[in-house]
Amino acid sequence: MTQTTMTNRQLILAERPRGEPTKDTLKLIETPIPTAGAGQMLLRTTLLSLDPYMRGRMSDAPSYAAPVEVGGVMVGGTVAQVVTSDIDGFAVGDYVLSLNGWQDYAVSDGTGVTNLGKSPDHPSWALGILGMPGFTAWAGLTRIGAPQPGETIVVAAATGPVGATVGQIGKLLGCRVVGVAGGSDKCDHAVTNLGFDACIDHKADDFAEQLAAATPDGIDVYFENVGGKVLDAVIPLLNANARIPVCGLVSQYNATEMPDGPDRMNWLMGQILSKKVKVQGFIIFDDFGHLYPEFAREMSVWIEAGKIKYREEIIDGLENAPKAFVGLLKGENFGKRVIRVAQD
Repeated sequence: MTQTTMTNRQLILAERPRGEPTKDTLKLIETPIPTAGAGQMLLRTTLLSLDPYMRGRMSDAPSYAAPVEVGGVMVGGTVAQVVTSDIDGFAVGDYVLSLNGWQDYAVSDGTGVTNLGKSPDHPSWALGILGMPGFTAWAGLTRIGAPQPGETIVVAAATGPVGATVGQIGKLLGCRVVGVAGGSDKCDHAVTNLGFDACIDHKADDFAEQLAAATPDGIDVYFENVGGKVLDAVIPLLNANARIPVCGLVSQYNATEMPDGPDRMNWLMGQILSKKVKVQGFIIFDDFGHLYPEFAREMSVWIEAGKIKYREEIIDGLENAPKAFVGLLKGENFGKRVIRVAQD
């Protein structure tokens, strides 16, 4: 099923999943294409970003953002083209960074929309290295992690769009960088192509021992986006005054209950206290949105100079988004995962 000028395909939240999303979680429907009124524009989606945070929006548990209502269009960042416009600064044919969600067409009043021009060189990068994931890596590492030359940084999901960027920035700042990833191919990529000093496969039976061997001077910054056994292995290796920026816990997003085993909360808090560890969660645009122009300038310079490398997976078809999203939560992606909604 391809995008047309006759109908608006939408993926709506059909039910709130318990655990991993299933084939019944999202439903593909067709609706009439909406009409933009005065002070509005009609946007046609060309690219859809897939990001782990979307799992949280499927739940109605208390969170930093409102959940998607059952029957509502699934939320998501998009690159779209202006079809009609009654807004100054947005002309027909312009490409924009928007929040259309998982659908072909959306009406916007321009709030939160960024004009990318008539023919952006790499439109999908606005959803990745120059967008939310890249900004998350840059701000979380430089503002919370605050690494100093010679320190050791460990980052999980090291070949994902956030982790890969964290590691490369860490190297540019003169640090030793150790990645954690799932599988030898990803670890080889982190070391050979991204320049990490080491990368440990979290699937290895002796993962914790390998991580300790790769961080002989301890860990000064741990960029947290996974949780689970990776966090368990990191905590004992933290140095005094270590910093932990927390942007996600993807290993826990499908959990339906607390993990088995003894309550380790007091042990964790004891480690934080005795080592004077700084742990700070952040929501990128809520906490650091005012820094986006600075990030965009610095990252653009690094990319132009070949100092930052970026990998993405483009998957064709809006109808394939649900399966691709479930795979993302399982760590099946190798780089930033984007759905190509329309063949422009």
